[in-house]
Amino acid sequence: QVQLVESGGGSVQAGGSLRLSCAASGRTIDSYAMGWFRQALGKEREFVATISGSGRIRDSVDSVKGRFTISRDNAKNTVYLQMDSLKPGDTALYYCAARGRSITSRLAENYDYWGQGTQVTVSS
Repeated sequence: QVQLVESGGGSVQAGGSLRLSCAASGRTIDSYAMGWFRQALGKEREFVATISGSGRIRDSVDSVKGRFTISRDNAKNTVYLQMDSLKPGDTALYYCAARGRSITSRLAENYDYWGQGTQVTVSS
């Protein structure tokens, strides 16, 4: 079992930055692909970014390319999402997820473990 705890959410103005962290426990995650997803009020959960177990492969949704960066520190068993140039449309509950394979995926159903989420609110 892998337990995931997100932190770093908050309220910022448009154009601001936040850094989300996802701390894993229970197992080392260096063989797990990790992902960030988000769910805005009244909308379905959507993929944001993913990173392979080694960290060499990264993928993100077009709407955040150039603004969000996913990274990981396997020595700390932690994954990060650096979010810059935030927009009101980025407002959502952000979830961290772990996949029991090292290969990245954009599909939520391919992830085995999920955190409780951290709220990000961006005001105009």
